[in-house]
Amino acid sequence: MKFHCFTLGCKVNQYETQAMEQQLVGLGHEPSAEADSDVFIVNTCTVTAVADRKNRTLLHRLRREHPDALLGVCGCYSQISPEEAAKTGADVVSGSGGREEFLQRLLALWREKEAGGVCRQDVAVDNALQRRTFECLPAGGMRERTRAMLKVQDGCNNFCTYCIIPYARGPVRSEPLDRAVAQTRALAEAGYREVVVTGIEIASWGWDLKDGSSFADLAEAVCAAAGTMRVRLGSLEPRVVDEDFCRRLSAFDNLCPQFHLSLQSGSDTVLQRMRRKYDTARYLQSVRLLRQWFPGCAVTTDLIVGFPGETEAELEDSLAFARECGFAAMHVFPYSRRPGTPADAMPDQVPKAVKAERAARASSVAEELRRQYDTALIGSVQEVLFEQTEDGFFTGHAKNYVKVYARGDGLHNVVKQVRITALRNDGIEGELLP
Repeated sequence: MKFHCFTLGCKVNQYETQAMEQQLVGLGHEPSAEADSDVFIVNTCTVTAVADRKNRTLLHRLRREHPDALLGVCGCYSQISPEEAAKTGADVVSGSGGREEFLQRLLALWREKEAGGVCRQDVAVDNALQRRTFECLPAGGMRERTRAMLKVQDGCNNFCTYCIIPYARGPVRSEPLDRAVAQTRALAEAGYREVVVTGIEIASWGWDLKDGSSFADLAEAVCAAAGTMRVRLGSLEPRVVDEDFCRRLSAFDNLCPQFHLSLQSGSDTVLQRMRRKYDTARYLQSVRLLRQWFPGCAVTTDLIVGFPGETEAELEDSLAFARECGFAAMHVFPYSRRPGTPADAMPDQVPKAVKAERAARASSVAEELRRQYDTALIGSVQEVLFEQTEDGFFTGHAKNYVKVYARGDGLHNVVKQVRITALRNDGIEGELLP
């Protein structure tokens, strides 16, 4: 069987798609180009109404352009809206869990079809809120040995007012520590140069284990198991960053000094409406601790503008707070309504044009802060993991995740020291050191 996968959404979805690819290859099936495939798998996202439309558009296109192929859909969209997913013409509809079972259902239908049977639609989705165990999937990737993802956690208990994900993913479930360590060692032995620790809300790792385990325990164990392989942490809830977290992890040279602290708004009143679990004072405490224990580290974040009821004053508070934090990178999103969330029913929805204007202003601040951080790197020496070629340069990422350009040969999946000499539009440029 020849198959082709599409992934929409977050790094967790990317990880789970790679795991399904590995499982299918292990069963003797072959990944292929879209035009040559017998089976399509679409791993979906449902974080916004826009994401839902993208899922439907892709599914309808695949059904229209490949009428004889088998089409399977899984992920958060089909978890929340299985009936809608079925209406696109998908043959197998599953949710955001049970990936091995989903593949077995898909393969069973494919075998029936190959034997000349009538293709029947198979729709089966569980109740995500009733999940209590972590689904262990193989880590790594299919095509390269540069950067691997390690999923250590699933689910979320936060129920922020704008977010549907707790309903799509269920409550917090943690990968056992010994398995995370074993997978990390296996990735290092396989030749990966960097592992990204990911999950739906990784700071909550250990909550369900009820044995006193914390995310700091997990991060410390992964760093120790990684050897010389770099370890990069995924998005962190700010409250996980305390003195103990910083002290313990600062002992590891292989930990990448880039910390993505989820912010969403720099206004305390907006944070309250979002039902976030911190205020700007606690967030700033985390930023200062990171700068104290990891000098020169990159603190990055996400910012939502145009949340229901957001005033001009609240927006200005957000932008001023972003400048105070001095983010190395800031991803800006205009608020997108998501049916089924409390925020969708809130009064004082901000008009689309106003959200677009505010997003443009926030993006300007983000670019200003990025250039400030990158400019400060000129003259420094950065350790760079090179990944690909662009415009006559090899490009890769420093440990702080800034994109680096350098001239050289045969640098794919090679780590080199680079002296930074200039700014680029989307990063920095440097010279390889001997």
